[in-house]
Amino acid sequence: MSTTSEMNSPSVLEVARMIDHSLLHPTMTDVEVRAGLELSRDCQCATACVKPYHVPLAAEVLAGSGVGVCAVAGFPHGNSHTRIKVLETELAISEGAAEIDVVVNNGKVLGGDWDYVRDELKAVNDACRSGGAILKVIFENDFLGVEQIGRLCGICTELEIAFVKTSTGYGFVKQASGDYAYRGATDEHLRLMREKSGPDVQIKAAGGVRSLDDLLKVRDLGVTRIGATATVAILKEAVERGFAGPVPKGILGSRR
Repeated sequence: MSTTSEMNSPSVLEVARMIDHSLLHPTMTDVEVRAGLELSRDCQCATACVKPYHVPLAAEVLAGSGVGVCAVAGFPHGNSHTRIKVLETELAISEGAAEIDVVVNNGKVLGGDWDYVRDELKAVNDACRSGGAILKVIFENDFLGVEQIGRLCGICTELEIAFVKTSTGYGFVKQASGDYAYRGATDEHLRLMREKSGPDVQIKAAGGVRSLDDLLKVRDLGVTRIGATATVAILKEAVERGFAGPVPKGILGSRR
């Protein structure tokens, strides 16, 4: 029997346009990043999300494709000075980024220094607006409680920030055993973020969205963008399950 999501399913291309293809692993070489950018272009993703020094390469590969360049700032831990986050943002936009994913300073969030948090996010958002880009604010929900997540959503709504985002994909938390674990985007947190954010603030889920069913589930919770490395697997599954075309050329025959 078809699920509610499948009965109201997006087209394959609409699925692709929900994906920021993530090229952020710290060990990725320039050759691997270029291949990932070509994949993002051929799959017609929303953006390719890259580290700051890869923005010029991304702008070159994606030029004229309709796929945006998304750059991270203060990544992955959010501990840079505000001015450095602003400078990263301004430089990335000058080199071709259309979207910025900035990591909030979670020490300030957990310490309750909300004026600092608000001022920093305003400064980065102002830089985005001046450069014609949009901002996504990464919370790293694994570090935070319900109160902090809700308060951040309220600040982002107040500042008219485009997106709030669950996580970096690299926010591993040390457990009592000494091991490191990571949950990423959870249903509970996505519902909370949708509830606490204004209607004009979009939600991006990152960390743990690895299949088409994962994408459809978070879409039903109000998510409009995901960060993913499993882009081809997700899109191939949409094709195999008969989602409407057209099919981006990067899907058929791809082994990535």
